[in-house]
Amino acid sequence: MSTTATTQLPDEVVWEVTNGAVSARALHVVAELGVADLICDEPVAAHDLARHIGARPEALERLLDLLGANGIFRRDHGGYAHTESSRLLRTDHPRSMRAFARMMGLPVIWNSFGALDHTVRTGAPALGAIDPRGLWSYLGAHPDEARIFDDAMVAKSRGDVAAVVDAYDFRPFPRIADIGGGRGQLLRAAFEAAPAARGLLFELPGVIQALPPASGRLAHHAGDFFVDPLPSADAYVLMEVIHDWGDADALAILRAIRQAASPGAVVLIIEGIVPDSDPDARVQTLDVIMLTITGGRERSAAQLRALFHEAGFRLTTVIPTAGPMQIVEAVAI
Repeated sequence: MSTTATTQLPDEVVWEVTNGAVSARALHVVAELGVADLICDEPVAAHDLARHIGARPEALERLLDLLGANGIFRRDHGGYAHTESSRLLRTDHPRSMRAFARMMGLPVIWNSFGALDHTVRTGAPALGAIDPRGLWSYLGAHPDEARIFDDAMVAKSRGDVAAVVDAYDFRPFPRIADIGGGRGQLLRAAFEAAPAARGLLFELPGVIQALPPASGRLAHHAGDFFVDPLPSADAYVLMEVIHDWGDADALAILRAIRQAASPGAVVLIIEGIVPDSDPDARVQTLDVIMLTITGGRERSAAQLRALFHEAGFRLTTVIPTAGPMQIVEAVAI
């Protein structure tokens, strides 16, 4: 939108935030239906799009007009064409965000925000009111949704990984352990920047089993960081892992790393950092997502410093990246 909170009337700010869920839900539906995949370089009429996905043309048209008002798709010669943003909803785009939009529209996620009052009243994740087993057990029991979730995490990390590798020098570390690193996308990018490094991906057994066999400079290690010993390494990276957990569990993860790490080993927490002064809308949004879904949180540098200290590390620096992530570096003492 062209207007901002600094130029809108106060009642319009409230109206826009109140109804923000409408645009979000429209995006989830359009992403789930794969509409963007049906549009290439030429505009496509709404009735043709609707015919391919089994939808009503007028209803689809109204959703696309709403998204168009937000810069996603645009009307062109009686049909709908891509904007730079809507192209990211194509499955084949190298920076596709379709899986991320689908993930946020999964019933277990979307319905959790409908139960946000449960979190505010109890402090417990609202997702627990939808499924008491919690997110990770839920995904384990729903493999199709788990695949969407995994694809979404990979999609979300694409730009972030490049920004992290550009901002941090991995060359001093002969052995890098990526703890909870998904499919290993950060390690592979680090290898390109640090040709002499070797790496180890530590992930849950189900994640490791779904990956192609490890080879070359990359090794796989299946385990649970709350239960199993972690490997020895010169540097440990945790990209959007610690924020999944409350303080007690986050501290347990860091203590497990400290038990495996030699003095002088480096730990990198790569996440959005809560600013000390003015709120950051992106960070605060993610903070409430964590509050609602996992019981985790985004943290300030001071909060991470305290966790590091209690786990046996000393925070050394906070490094910004060209993206939304920051790199918080600490050293084992």
